Amino acid sequence: MTGDLYSISGEKKGTVTLPKEIFGEKVNPLLLAQAVRVYLTNQRQARAKAKTRAEVTGSNRKIYRQKGTGGARHGDRKAPIFVGGGKAHPPRGFLKRLVLPKKMKKKALLSALSLKAKDKKIIFLDGLNNLKPKTKKAASFLKKLKIEEKKVLLLIDSQQKKALLSFRNLPLVEEEEVDRVNAWQVLQNEWLLISKEGLKALKKRLTAKEKVKEDEKKNKESKKNKN
Repeated sequence: MTGDLYSISGEKKGTVTLPKEIFGEKVNPLLLAQAVRVYLTNQRQARAKAKTRAEVTGSNRKIYRQKGTGGARHGDRKAPIFVGGGKAHPPRGFLKRLVLPKKMKKKALLSALSLKAKDKKIIFLDGLNNLKPKTKKAASFLKKLKIEEKKVLLLIDSQQKKALLSFRNLPLVEEEEVDRVNAWQVLQNEWLLISKEGLKALKKRLTAKEKVKEDEKKNKESKKNKN
């Protein structure tokens, strides 16, 4: 599996071999749906809160005697029935949070990246560090690729933050570091732009632990064979 490699001038330079362990995973729609639900739920800010009669500032004095007035029986002015009183069953500012295990997050991200690779919606960039920090340059680059009217996610290495200055003012472009990207960001954008340095960082992030485990297994097997 390969992806197109372009220079910052918009010219095609060749292709990039995509790591099968990242872009060749089997797409899991159910896991992607769960990852999206968890992410969007955690973005919700349910901060609304109102005071009960116990929290409203005011006197606890009984407004008039219990009987003989011809009116209904009341206690203090902070009751919900009065203007300025507390609410009977107010919102309490409950903040709902869902948790997705790390392994499931990783699998969801791999599924999203594999889906983009399957749809051929990934473009790789070479020489992104040489791009001048001007929005006009970035806009002309996207125009040459014919994706200036599409939602684009730009993935970069953490050392390429200067490149964000060129794209940050483009309304349809979202920038993110490879170490922080999630499945929702990949899915909500139609195209992925990944720098060559970002691809290396992505491979390091998603395959480093697997290599460590493989090395540990090989070491254990070699020790058994020696014994």
